[in-house]
Amino acid sequence: MSNNQLVRGTMILTAAIFISKTLGLLYIFPFQAIVGLDGLALYNYGYTPYTVLLSLATLGIPLAVSKFVSKYQALGDFRTGQRLFHSGLLVMTVTGFFAFLLLFLLAEPIARQVIDPNNMEGNDLADVVFTIRMVSVALLIVPIMSIVRGYFQGFQSMGPTAVSQVVEQLVRIVFILTAAYLIIHIFEGELGVAVGFATFGAFIGALGGLVVLFIFWWRRRNAISVQIEQSEVDHRLPLKQMYKELIAYALPISFVGLAIPMFQMVDLFTFNQAMMDIGFGQNEAERYFGAFTSASHKLILIPVSVATAMSLTILPALTKSYTHGDHEGLKKQVTQTFQIILFISVPAGIGLFLLADPAYATLFGLDDLEIGGDILQYYAPVAILFSVFPVSAALLQGIDKQRYAVIALTVGVLLKALLNTLLISWLGATGAIFATAIGYLAAIAITIWAISKYTSYNYVFLLKRSLLIVMFTFAMAVVVILTNRLLQQWFPLESWGNSLISLAVPVVVGTLTYFLLTVRSGLAGDVLGHRFRFLNKKRPLQQKE
Repeated sequence: MSNNQLVRGTMILTAAIFISKTLGLLYIFPFQAIVGLDGLALYNYGYTPYTVLLSLATLGIPLAVSKFVSKYQALGDFRTGQRLFHSGLLVMTVTGFFAFLLLFLLAEPIARQVIDPNNMEGNDLADVVFTIRMVSVALLIVPIMSIVRGYFQGFQSMGPTAVSQVVEQLVRIVFILTAAYLIIHIFEGELGVAVGFATFGAFIGALGGLVVLFIFWWRRRNAISVQIEQSEVDHRLPLKQMYKELIAYALPISFVGLAIPMFQMVDLFTFNQAMMDIGFGQNEAERYFGAFTSASHKLILIPVSVATAMSLTILPALTKSYTHGDHEGLKKQVTQTFQIILFISVPAGIGLFLLADPAYATLFGLDDLEIGGDILQYYAPVAILFSVFPVSAALLQGIDKQRYAVIALTVGVLLKALLNTLLISWLGATGAIFATAIGYLAAIAITIWAISKYTSYNYVFLLKRSLLIVMFTFAMAVVVILTNRLLQQWFPLESWGNSLISLAVPVVVGTLTYFLLTVRSGLAGDVLGHRFRFLNKKRPLQQKE
């Protein structure tokens, strides 16, 4: 495949991932309007353990399969990749079935840990069990779909993965919103039934994605068969050796991908009980849980997804520099990666912190503003940490030191587990946010140290650049605060229209302030000029590495 085709395929896949993630973030707003915070809490009771079991069922194998198939195709060996694919389908079928069985059977024990079955407030035990079991069905086919995607990517064919991801997400979201609306507003059904069927959308969406992949395979089956028949060599690797190579690469990827779900699992098992221990009723605790783990969490992931998507595009070049021993190039790419992530996530996190109330009111309504706005205000700055950790972990993978990313995540999750209940008992719901922040800070500290150790990277320049970003963010914050306070006098948060004005105007003014300051100083050109050439028109800041 030519470089142009590869770049085109990568761009298609990147666009599909961005579309899919954006849809996955935005649907939560109308869904919350249908089911409320109680419904969001119930939805998360099912989805959090499902996400963890899905990662354990696949173990990062699909991505590793794409690398494996691509490697042996480059050697002229198509048969080895085909053997691995056939074997992988069987393995993913078995692991998916056992993951489904495990989650289905553990639904009641998990539910009993999440809520008090004797408490008559909030969601009852049967609803939680039903929700967990409905989403568990998706584990039967999602692992199979994932490995088919990996196989296509091994052929440097990104189209099947891209199209199937978008179709899967669209089908899932349409089913979730339609099912929830019909059950609650048309058939006047129970909230537990509506949310249970909403989580079943994971299975329906996966079916849609699998159908798309089957169509691609059917159209290309003859061409694939010809390539296999024309294989120049056959390494005849034993399956044991194949999987040893796969797992060595895939396991760290899978584990790091579990970062947010693992932190949320801690909240799943400790948040409600800790809140009830300090005097909250179960219903109120669940509303805080829904605002924390679903509503506010989805909102802060918007700047996170943009920042990480823009920074991770540098990683292939970083891996190449490391492989070729280009230490100067490596250091520049590390600097560039961290600059991008901080340039976007710091002002976004602080801006969302300052505009938490109008943002929550605009996107989720005024009914739960007292709870949601308070949670979002404390949670928003954590978006910076959510952005930095996956990028620093990916940098370690790029220099073949991914075990330190695993160690970092383990330490972070352990700290979260040790501190969560204690901090909630001291600070209420915001204690869980501080526990998450402390866990992520510890994990990031380890990854930052490991990067420095194995690349001889000096953070002095990056610290200076970060200080400049903070200064410009502070200036933006002052403008946002003044604009917001002025608007609050004329447009108090008493209606959706007022909330929209109180959000949109400060966002525009703050964004323009930050943009003008960074462009005039040359910072924007230095950080993003390689992607947006017009930013280079101003004299760039002097960079010393």
